[in-house]
Amino acid sequence: MSTQTLDTIALILNDGSETSLPELAERAVLLVNVASKCGFTKQYDALEALHEKYRGQGLSVVGIPCNQFGAQEPGTEEEIAEFCRKNFGVTFPLAAKTDVNGPEAHPLYAALTKDGTEPVKWNFEKFLITNDGDVLGRFASDVTPDAPELVAAVEAALS
Repeated sequence: MSTQTLDTIALILNDGSETSLPELAERAVLLVNVASKCGFTKQYDALEALHEKYRGQGLSVVGIPCNQFGAQEPGTEEEIAEFCRKNFGVTFPLAAKTDVNGPEAHPLYAALTKDGTEPVKWNFEKFLITNDGDVLGRFASDVTPDAPELVAAVEAALS
């Protein structure tokens, strides 16, 4: 039986480097499965604004490109990074493209959706996690990064 916790699970970034939640943020990480050709793609602007506003207080937004929902993230690592930078000015970390559901799900997502927790339903679903692995909140795709409930959860995590 594995005793691996969320804060010890490796995450490969889109540049090939390996990291973990504690290395990404001093206090909390907002994991978001992202896609370039989704109706929610415009959330990149608000995700970048959230990252910019709170990174000095210990938050990191992390985009997890995923092509499992409507094949809406077909690009390569380089194409995804360029799209995000060029169209939305994204400076927050992007992971390597991965699955968030099913047998090939990234171990972070497998852990987040274990024990009867619902699988990720669509692109731009968000998980707020402390850098030591405690899940503080889960937000549906239609909850924008500037929604009062998400901002309140972030501010509580950083206080």
